[in-house]
Amino acid sequence: MGVVIGETAEIGDDCYLYHQVTLGVARTSSGKRHPTIGNNVIIGAGAKVLGPIVVGDNARIGSNSVVLEPVPPDTTVVGMPARPVDRKLSHSATPHFDPYGMPCDDSLDPLLRDLEGLRAELTEVEARVARLASAQVQQRRTEQRMPAGD
Repeated sequence: MGVVIGETAEIGDDCYLYHQVTLGVARTSSGKRHPTIGNNVIIGAGAKVLGPIVVGDNARIGSNSVVLEPVPPDTTVVGMPARPVDRKLSHSATPHFDPYGMPCDDSLDPLLRDLEGLRAELTEVEARVARLASAQVQQRRTEQRMPAGD
């Protein structure tokens, strides 16, 4: 329902296009104006793929993404404008289907990943400071027990 497929668009085998997907024109021109979609591609709901670009085999386009640049094979893109995420799709013996074109875990969000890394680093630094403070207190106690002049 509501899917728009432009006149010069090409779609490979075994693709999923969810509702409100547009395979459209980025700029009006003559000749090839619409995208070419590879095999086994999933395009999430509301995504816009615009211009004479190629979306490679096994690619994933997240919901509501706006794709203006070619998408390499086996790549997931999200956002506006769409950008690749760090995760490569795994090809296992069992077919895997991600609803709405993208995995449902937090591994896709680079900001959350960076924040988690900073949190882990802060915990490590706090533990190190606590160990140094404890060692410093222990050293002061030892120095206080030693008689002067030794």
